[in-house]
Amino acid sequence: MTKVRGFELITAFEGQVDLLPKRETAHAAGYDLKVAKETIIAPGEIVLVPTGVKAYMQDGEVLYLYDRSSNPRKKGLVLINSVGVIDGDYYNNEGNEGHIFAQMQNITEQVVRLEKGDRIVQGVFAPFLVVDGDSATGSRTGGFGSTGK
Repeated sequence: MTKVRGFELITAFEGQVDLLPKRETAHAAGYDLKVAKETIIAPGEIVLVPTGVKAYMQDGEVLYLYDRSSNPRKKGLVLINSVGVIDGDYYNNEGNEGHIFAQMQNITEQVVRLEKGDRIVQGVFAPFLVVDGDSATGSRTGGFGSTGK
């Protein structure tokens, strides 16, 4: 079977298939990514929450990470960068194998505890366009936040 787009577990979480993202309803656009290990977030703190998964896709596609609408109200958390952008060349990069993290901030005055398996962000695959004369030829050399260093 040819792989088109999807999710895989990173090596450190092999066998934990319950972490693989899925859609909850037939009309949902987003795949729910889950917390891979218990994470504690202090008031005001920004933490990279591990999901244990990586994503593969076709050229010309991107995976957008969006906050779950219930996070601020139910958990007191927000996806601090508003929208996460997972580029196709992030998959299996040498820096971290393509491990997807959710960059979350605790907006409460209480400690927030995330349990393994909690749904934390939703991922939506989408096509993207480039401008006329685009000449990007660089290649990724690292993991989270490595482009544009």
